[in-house]
Amino acid sequence: MALQHYSGSCQCGAVAFEADLDLDRTATCNCSRCRRVGGILSFASPEGFRLNQGEEKLTEYRFNTGRISHFFCATCGIEPFGRGLAPTGEFKVAVNVRCLDGVDLKALTPREFDGASL
Repeated sequence: MALQHYSGSCQCGAVAFEADLDLDRTATCNCSRCRRVGGILSFASPEGFRLNQGEEKLTEYRFNTGRISHFFCATCGIEPFGRGLAPTGEFKVAVNVRCLDGVDLKALTPREFDGASL
């Protein structure tokens, strides 16, 4: 599958975004944060992501090495995306696929990333 355009938001709709993603390439992570949050991730380039509303509603959280900014809505607490350096050194936007509109989550086959070992 090639890149497709998706819209998404947090639960309350205060934070809304668009992203160009390849949902054939999704991932889950077992780090201390991701295993608790339960997100399914897909990665966009900075050019392939647009925050449409809610920047003032975002709260940032960093942990461990601090390389990734995890953003969540201050109203509903949902983490729709994060930004940071991928293990390859590229800057990426990690989109929580569970926050996208109209995606059949059962059709995804995410690979497991061993973030706990980093």
